[in-house]
Amino acid sequence: MKSVLPDHYATLGLHRRCTAAQIRAAYRTLAKQHHPDVNNGARDAQSRTQELNAAHEILSDPARRTAYDAELAAPEKSAAPARRGNLSGNLTQEVHLRLEDFLRGTNLTLRVNDPANPHGPETYELRVPPATAPGTRFKIPRGEPFARGSVTVRVKAGPDFRYKTRGSDLRCDLKIKPERAAQGGTEMLRGLTGTMVRVTIPRGVGRGEILRVANEGLPRPRGGRGDLLVRVLYQPEIRVTRQRG
Repeated sequence: MKSVLPDHYATLGLHRRCTAAQIRAAYRTLAKQHHPDVNNGARDAQSRTQELNAAHEILSDPARRTAYDAELAAPEKSAAPARRGNLSGNLTQEVHLRLEDFLRGTNLTLRVNDPANPHGPETYELRVPPATAPGTRFKIPRGEPFARGSVTVRVKAGPDFRYKTRGSDLRCDLKIKPERAAQGGTEMLRGLTGTMVRVTIPRGVGRGEILRVANEGLPRPRGGRGDLLVRVLYQPEIRVTRQRG
């Protein structure tokens, strides 16, 4: 069975591109901390000191360090093709869109910084077509070394100061005067696309009552649009008279 090569750099707490001066400084500091005389002859201190001495002996000698680095890198190089060949590379990401983007469509740029990709960052373009429903998923194939992988993007509705979303329906508030609530009539409300939407107010409408305006919401998965749900708000008039005593 092949023995495991010790990582002398890790023993000294250094990276593989460290300088000779850094090796000397790290060894001196750690050797003082773990010396058996300082730690009452503890076995852990003795074994730790042996590891530090071995690391310093190898890494402080330029020729021995070069040979050690080559031996350390050999199994990593042989394993790299196997790792790349077995990478599935499947990724998922949620993206929040403006509400208008679901109706009009938009173009997105995705940047993937995957440490497993030896070629560096990946960039993909995604076109979200008009009339896309919230929750729709798009699958983008990845290139080498993830030829069998893909990036799955799920589009969701982002926050909006005018509307709240529930599936493909939109919710908003409409403040009216008490006279309008009592008499009924119509009110105009700016819709998602910027056009004015007519809201029919029934006579004697209650506070907090929901009025449904059909086909003024977001696109539905199977076509068409959801509804606009309008909550009616008003403050009843209160008169106070002082009685003469």
